[in-house]
Amino acid sequence: MSLSLGVIGLGRIAKVILHSLIAKGQFKPEEVVGVVGQPGTVSGVVKEFPSSLLVLDASDFNARKVWDAPVKILAVKPQQLNQIREQMSSQSQRMNESRPLLISVLAGVKLEKLQSLFPSHSCVRAVPNTPALVGSGLTGLSWGDDVSITQKTLVEKIFDPISEVFQLPEVQLDAFLALTSSGPAYLALIAEALADGAVAAGLPRHLAYKLTHLTLEGTSLLLKEKDLHPSELKDMVASPAGTTIRAIRHLEKEGVRSALIEAVVLAAQKSRELGNS
Repeated sequence: MSLSLGVIGLGRIAKVILHSLIAKGQFKPEEVVGVVGQPGTVSGVVKEFPSSLLVLDASDFNARKVWDAPVKILAVKPQQLNQIREQMSSQSQRMNESRPLLISVLAGVKLEKLQSLFPSHSCVRAVPNTPALVGSGLTGLSWGDDVSITQKTLVEKIFDPISEVFQLPEVQLDAFLALTSSGPAYLALIAEALADGAVAAGLPRHLAYKLTHLTLEGTSLLLKEKDLHPSELKDMVASPAGTTIRAIRHLEKEGVRSALIEAVVLAAQKSRELGNS
């Protein structure tokens, strides 16, 4: 059976995408080949997928088979990108009427660079985030100039099961990444700090974490379902001379709002730097 999908790099997000595609029947395991960077990684990855899915390490001569697939997901680290070389066979080029599709999930790497490194492909940038691990992710997509309507539909179908998909001009992807991809880390840090505060105030640790997670979940749902501006919710909770406004006064004094703004801006700047390296 001919290959339909190649996955170059099988880290956490790539595995989630691949599991979803197989579970939904979008690709059959025997039509997929995955390539990992180290020989020692192969056995662990193989155990996570059906036995008919081929997993090879990059040093294996047969790993070049990945380039025969009409659709490829590129999921290596940005620092490893220059080690990847396009190896399109004349046979695979004849078999495909349209240019093969390359979907990159690499942070910061621009379409212009992808197109220069993979000139035989139509290139797409995808920015998924870690909540995709539980089917609640967000994915930003930017298209190369020659991506067809059919290919765009296919890419959307790849990410739809694990995330809400947003089509964005490429210039906005760095900010999208800084908010949605890095954002879970900011919120995890806030969650840990809130739980520590609750412990300091007298709650047992296990209960502090549980209540923190439920508070974050409920607050997010309230903002979304009621379509509230964040300031509206803040004002609903902060009664005159009450506990909440005293706490908010302290947060403002300590510059929490400014620190979070700068965190997003700095993450976006770093993403742009990665794209220029």
